[in-house]
Amino acid sequence: MSASHTVHADAATIESPEDVARKARTSNMLTPRFYTTDFAAMDRIDVAPIRAEWDKMMAEYEGDNNHDHFQRTPEFADEARAQMAAMSPELRAEFLDFLISSVTSEFSGCILYNEIQKNISNPDVKALMRFMARDESRHAGFINQSLKDFGLGLDLGDLKRTKAYTYFKPKYIFYATYLSEKIGYARYITIFRQLERHPDKRFHPIFKWFERWCNDEFRHGESFALIMRSQPHLLRGANTLWIRFFLLAVYATMYVRDHTRPMLKNAMGLDATSYDYEVFRITTEISKQVFPISLDTDAPAFRAGMTRLFELSQRMDAAKAQGGLVGKLKQGALAVAGFATFARLYFLPVQRHALPEQVRMAPAW
Repeated sequence: MSASHTVHADAATIESPEDVARKARTSNMLTPRFYTTDFAAMDRIDVAPIRAEWDKMMAEYEGDNNHDHFQRTPEFADEARAQMAAMSPELRAEFLDFLISSVTSEFSGCILYNEIQKNISNPDVKALMRFMARDESRHAGFINQSLKDFGLGLDLGDLKRTKAYTYFKPKYIFYATYLSEKIGYARYITIFRQLERHPDKRFHPIFKWFERWCNDEFRHGESFALIMRSQPHLLRGANTLWIRFFLLAVYATMYVRDHTRPMLKNAMGLDATSYDYEVFRITTEISKQVFPISLDTDAPAFRAGMTRLFELSQRMDAAKAQGGLVGKLKQGALAVAGFATFARLYFLPVQRHALPEQVRMAPAW
């Protein structure tokens, strides 16, 4: 975990495509990962229990209403260059960090979905993965164009070859990717609505594309919701413990990461803490479509735990900078404190609710 001053320092050193590649390849608690999974298990998925909703969704993918969305207008580059020149060094650093994290995350989805569709024969899942890989490829390419405006484009082919991969069982892929897609929607739509109300705060043209972009994210989440509802055992019994874990891990990662980039939210007229809890609220409401439990993110103990995790991340970074034996001892103690804080958050009471009969939702936020 990184403290805010360290994120600024790291991002400030990004002056070449090699620096971008180094940052994109980094794997830690706060960075997007590349995944692989059990292709044979993915091949056995049977969507018959939710066939009607599945076929309707696949027709939407086939219609491809975003086929022309990720095209830059002639004004985009001129506006981007003018706004980039006006950015403070701190905002530039955090914006670059945001772009690199975003393109890595989108490309991660593209690789995973493409690898699944290449390694299975199940026609339903194969078609879905092909459509989602198509969408994520567009997203990654579009963000990468904004990095290229800085002269810092990322070689995605090289990243695919050189970044480490993490193996996840299919059910972990479902939980984590569902939440990633839905929280991505909640993040992007909250930013879009804010800048829609305050266009003077829109410091880069990429934010104008966020509404239809995040609707792609929403539909990807719908796809995993249907897959999980077609396998009810994934949503009950001991598996609810995994659901609780992934909910907390995704929320905690977002909270710490956003608080390491305060200038980014401030430039949009947003407070990082208020923004995060609004995103948590939206994600919680959405996730009730498929998860029988949700976290009480308004509970004082939950909020205190989030603050504590961020404080520990700052102290961890300071200990790493200190180095030596004393620094390593501090890191060990802080790691234990972080684990204990996460454990306390994990065992807070959760909210329980019945699953709706109809799985799919509309992006209504």
